[in-house]
Amino acid sequence: MDLGTRIRMARTAGGLSLRALAEKADISAMAISKYENGKDVPRSGVLIRLSKALDVNVDYFFRTVEVNLSRPMYRNHDVLPKKEENEIHEQIRDLIERYLEIEEIVGSPQQFRMPPKERRRVAELDDAEIVAQNLRSFWKLGTDPIENMIDIFEQNGIKVGEIDGTKNFDALTFFVDEKTPVIVVKKNVVGDRQRFSLAHELGHIVMDLTPGINSENAAHRFAGAFLAPSNGLIADLGAKRNMLDIYELHLLKHKYGISMQALIYRARDLHIITPAKWSQIFDIFTERDWREREPGDQLRPETPNRMKRMIFRALSEHKITRSRAAELIGTDFDQFCRNEINEHNGFPIPVCD
Repeated sequence: MDLGTRIRMARTAGGLSLRALAEKADISAMAISKYENGKDVPRSGVLIRLSKALDVNVDYFFRTVEVNLSRPMYRNHDVLPKKEENEIHEQIRDLIERYLEIEEIVGSPQQFRMPPKERRRVAELDDAEIVAQNLRSFWKLGTDPIENMIDIFEQNGIKVGEIDGTKNFDALTFFVDEKTPVIVVKKNVVGDRQRFSLAHELGHIVMDLTPGINSENAAHRFAGAFLAPSNGLIADLGAKRNMLDIYELHLLKHKYGISMQALIYRARDLHIITPAKWSQIFDIFTERDWREREPGDQLRPETPNRMKRMIFRALSEHKITRSRAAELIGTDFDQFCRNEINEHNGFPIPVCD
């Protein structure tokens, strides 16, 4: 990938117009346009100013790993504005290039794994439940609650990234070179909402839908079944109930890592409660204004850690320098170390000394 394309990608990822970048870098917009279109090459001093204005390491412009990233495949909410979609696209391209590069450095690539097509087919909505069970079996997860969804995804070849997003954005799915899925989630959302978004996107990736099946309904059904398998939930709630206790649902929310409202849907789908009772319980959530934020202590969101672990591994084995680590992390190395130490209550990190 040429230098001009790299400059344009970094500008797009930062949501900057030519004029805005020109003002930040104190370089004319015409000059930047020439760089981006390959009509001129910036001198080293100009490139340093561009890197600071774009908040990237200079090494970014000369990165050797290059990926072809699809447009977003699935969304949870409304279509995103084109400008925001382009920003997200380039931010994720940058993240995945760094991710694949550190995998190559430590010699630890992960291939995406899922069951054969015949075990992923959904001809009716109830089949989504079976596909979720088949995937759990294929990944050897058993039927217990999943403690960390992102760890499971990364162990099975799905790259997971976090970015800031608008209220219309929960999660997006991309593909690298048409074979490696990348799920992008919004930062700083409550854990149960994040986990459901991850499972929802996983459903879109895995299920082979026959024509006429609503993909969103199928993904919702898959997500509920993947997070709260039927056998376990029926054992916890009972096969038939006249009513569900709110605090009981709150405790199960913390057991399965799924919202109380999603559990109510699961109880209806598994015929534990009737549709009429389901509607009655949801009326309680509406009346008490619990639909957007459920009562009680919230689940903490999960954080992707595999890439971070690989960077620390490469540092400890002297395969990369701190400067190289900073480029792979995508931020200042000293600040990164301070954040990690603070997050882990002052834990001493030798490579940060």
